[in-house]
Amino acid sequence: MRGTPTVLHLDMDAFYAAVEQAAKPSLREKPVIVGGLGPRGVVATASYEARAFGVHSAMPMAQARRLCPNAAYLTPRFGLYRRVSEVVMGLLRELSPLVEPLSLDEAFVDLQAGGAAGEAGRWSAAAARAVGERLRRDIRAATGLSGSVGLAGSKMLAKIASEQAKPDGLVVIPPGTERALLEPMPVRTLPGVGPATAQTLRRAGIATVGEIAEAGEAELVRLLGRAHGGALYAMARGIDERPVVAERDAKSVSVEDTFDTDLTDRARIQAEIARLADRCVARLRAAGRSGRTVVVKIRSYDFSTLTRSETLRGPTDDPAVVREAAARLVGGVDTTAGVRLLGVGVSGLADFTQEDLFAQAGTRAAGLLGADRPPSPAPPAAADGPAAGRETQEVRHWLPGLDIRHARYGPGWVQGSGLGRVTVRFEQPGSPPGRVRTFAVDDPELEPSEPLPPWGGQASEPAIRPNVMSSSEAGAAAPGTPSP
Repeated sequence: MRGTPTVLHLDMDAFYAAVEQAAKPSLREKPVIVGGLGPRGVVATASYEARAFGVHSAMPMAQARRLCPNAAYLTPRFGLYRRVSEVVMGLLRELSPLVEPLSLDEAFVDLQAGGAAGEAGRWSAAAARAVGERLRRDIRAATGLSGSVGLAGSKMLAKIASEQAKPDGLVVIPPGTERALLEPMPVRTLPGVGPATAQTLRRAGIATVGEIAEAGEAELVRLLGRAHGGALYAMARGIDERPVVAERDAKSVSVEDTFDTDLTDRARIQAEIARLADRCVARLRAAGRSGRTVVVKIRSYDFSTLTRSETLRGPTDDPAVVREAAARLVGGVDTTAGVRLLGVGVSGLADFTQEDLFAQAGTRAAGLLGADRPPSPAPPAAADGPAAGRETQEVRHWLPGLDIRHARYGPGWVQGSGLGRVTVRFEQPGSPPGRVRTFAVDDPELEPSEPLPPWGGQASEPAIRPNVMSSSEAGAAAPGTPSP
């Protein structure tokens, strides 16, 4: 534990929904829900206006629609979220070289590694608070978004502080106050306490962090095992020695899709597997990695889930190799009852490839499948390849929230589509709420468009470059979107 609150945790507020509100002027201060829009979709993020109705992340989208029927329901635009995230992470790296991203919208920063701050080059709670406040202002200036900041002497406490700061706030936990802060909190507050551990503790009469500390290490080891029980006892007393790690080595890369209706046709299943394999390899290559173990995930109609894996002779980033391995794996599973979800992943990651793997995989395929077996179906165009950046699955499949451009009216976004029509609101970041127009879905003057960042314009950098202070320095329109 540090004697000064120099571990910073940043958590952007309702990130995906906030990006959409910043990029779409008509949605500001209105309930916005981002996620899968199909019957089996789940909520990725809900704006604070939608959370007031009880909507939260990971909730089934059907339930969210019942709770908040007048919200704007939007398809995620992950390419745009990544661009905004890069701007935010860049600001964090100007504070310190030790930045540990946890996701697109969340990261730890070791301020102490960035150098000295405050009088006589010493860190203090006041100096750390000043850095945190400046960071929040710079993020808003650069992106138009808000973030919540927690500062403490450890990662666990910094994350607890940022949760207390939400939304759009900053909380500092001064050293020496940790035990008093933690004692009344529920056991789920501590890292590593999930539903199963919480249930075990509850059966033992332990409901709060203070009761964990009172139980003693021996009792926790008896209940949870030596490693888990010992770590939990330390954290309950405010002790967390985990360092901020700048490079988190990924163990695998994977993608998966849930289908609106169960798949039973084997040709369709193989086509979906091939498409997922290509998406997985695209992510693998974007990370500059290769892998030697191909994994498929299959969830049946009754929610039972199984995985199958095959380890190749060496690492690869060849989409043909991954497609063939995935096809073999799914081909050995009985899918006649119906498949709800499919996934493809690659593990055993490396920074190099084995160039002759394709020949090896082809030879193995011939041996396993027989020379007369037809090849796997060719995959459809990848949803996130370089036409990729358009973030649309089909040229005429207009999904709510995606970007669009009309030859006469300019840029806008899809409010909804159905019955051969598409409704578009023509506005862009920085403009007033725009006008709504409806077109035929095959209107030749409509085309998918690249998303504009929330700060407006076409540039990949924000229009305002902040002076960062570092330590060393479905129907028609989507409901809930009023017409002007």
